[in-house]
Amino acid sequence: MAEKTLIVVTGPTGSGKTKLSIDLARRLGCEIISADSRQLFKALPIGTAAPDADELAAARHHFVGCLELEDYYSAARFETDVMALLPELFSRSDYAILCGGSMLYVDAVTNGIDELPTISEEVRKEAYGLLEKKGIEGVRQRLEELDPVYYGQVDQNNHKRLVHAVEICLEAGRPYSELRTGARKTRGFKVMKFAIAYEREELFRRINVRVEDMVEHGLLDEARSVIGKRRLNSLNTVGYKEMFRYLDGEWDLATAVARLQKNTRVFAKKQLTWLKKDDSVVWLDAHCEDLAGEVISRLEAAKKGI
Repeated sequence: MAEKTLIVVTGPTGSGKTKLSIDLARRLGCEIISADSRQLFKALPIGTAAPDADELAAARHHFVGCLELEDYYSAARFETDVMALLPELFSRSDYAILCGGSMLYVDAVTNGIDELPTISEEVRKEAYGLLEKKGIEGVRQRLEELDPVYYGQVDQNNHKRLVHAVEICLEAGRPYSELRTGARKTRGFKVMKFAIAYEREELFRRINVRVEDMVEHGLLDEARSVIGKRRLNSLNTVGYKEMFRYLDGEWDLATAVARLQKNTRVFAKKQLTWLKKDDSVVWLDAHCEDLAGEVISRLEAAKKGI
């Protein structure tokens, strides 16, 4: 039986992952799994840069627009769902594509993730209620009480990770750090990772233009349509937070757009930092005339052991 390969197309936001994945899927006759933690949700196609109708028609996608804004999801659940789906995809092709920049989701599928408890609605309300009442400092203090080891390791400014750690501690009844083994799981398929490399200034220009395009194509109306649910975790993300502040009258539109551009660039820097730690990523020249062809050449070379 031919060896199956999961092609991972990852990289910073705005680098062209969707186009490359569709080109590959069409040429290899395979399907695409989205590894974007926000494209999972309905009602957010513009702000999450989800594949549009033409792109969805060009190649079959999975995990795009399949959840309600109120639904809970996690990297652990994504691992479970993708691992259940892959045998079906590999029955139709020797390849499947995992496309996205949510690095925890990519790692969950390629390396595995620690077994963690499912967070109950009661615990979720308690943790986010703490954030709402006492702010990020209150969450920091609670985490330090529950798990001083992880408190000393976590990004103190990343409220999502802080809240999630508090949730795990409360749900498990033990420190999150005790549950984090970091053990890598064995997969029954080959994994090859690719990312498109841009000079930083060029990437940032692409991001700025992309944000302007989003605004032009209805991001503000999209934000207005969901502002009543703004406290949901699914909307606690770059793009909507800035538009909400405009809709609240706190910022003018030019300020909101500028902040959105800046925050997206900051997010891209974090993605790049994460990726630079992964020696298995093959970086592709953004100006290559046939990126899909380059990936296919590398896949064929890997099969031959070159």
